[in-house]
Amino acid sequence: MGDMLKGRVAVITGAGNGLGRAYALSFAAQGASVVVNDIGTSHDGHGSSHEAADAVVAKIRRDGGKAVASYASVAEEAAADSIIRDAVESFGRIDILVNNAGIIRVDDICEIDAADWDAVIKTHVYGTFYCTRRACGYMREQGYGRIINTSSHTGLGFKGQATYSTAKEAITGFSRSIARDMAGYGVTCNVIRPIAAWRGAATKLAAIEANRPEDVSALVTYLASEAADHINGCIFEVWCGHVGIFVEPPPVAQVLWKDGDFTAEELARALPETLTRGRSREDLPDTLPALFKRPEE
Repeated sequence: MGDMLKGRVAVITGAGNGLGRAYALSFAAQGASVVVNDIGTSHDGHGSSHEAADAVVAKIRRDGGKAVASYASVAEEAAADSIIRDAVESFGRIDILVNNAGIIRVDDICEIDAADWDAVIKTHVYGTFYCTRRACGYMREQGYGRIINTSSHTGLGFKGQATYSTAKEAITGFSRSIARDMAGYGVTCNVIRPIAAWRGAATKLAAIEANRPEDVSALVTYLASEAADHINGCIFEVWCGHVGIFVEPPPVAQVLWKDGDFTAEELARALPETLTRGRSREDLPDTLPALFKRPEE
């Protein structure tokens, strides 16, 4: 047992399995009291069960920690509010929020069903918004808080993942603004793009090297601690022995200059030999496999 989070109260959504479970166990081992939120759904958002959340709570308690289960859905406003309220009613405050709950549904753009789109956006984007809004009210009042939101490299572009990519990049932009909104109240908001194997991983992802959930929990635990007070508005990745940080804001790679305005005809002549040289319509690599190289490579 450590004491990096001693006396702190954490809410972790989607904490019944995978990354969320690893965070819950790590936080509890560092002294936090944890609300383990999970509706017990499948990776694609079907069904529900109390089993996953209860199992994590039971393990934390067996190991000498403090935890309670929440089975509320982050995708519904009143239910999401109740998750944060559970922390305050059970442990007296909320210091840490990890927005981790999510589902995934895969289809090419012409085949995306509106109901699938809504389900993914509601879970990821609305869920992150609902929980963050409610938690920020308490954190602002107490003058302290840590928020860690979950994005994904998939948001950088991946075939068949328009819905998931949209949700994850929305979370990234949302987090940038929350970091600025809450900085003056002693609250930080950071983002992780974890590269981790999970129960719904596609064959393509499972075939390449990825983190175990436990490999990501060290960074998240640190970001949730008082020691990370100076870290705000940052976007991190974790992968097989390295922790990386993204450039903020993303830089413009190259600029084409002219005195006055360009015409469309001038751009048609100039861009293929300058800004878009070497690019083609179909030569777009999937971002995930492209990222699975060590930095020195």
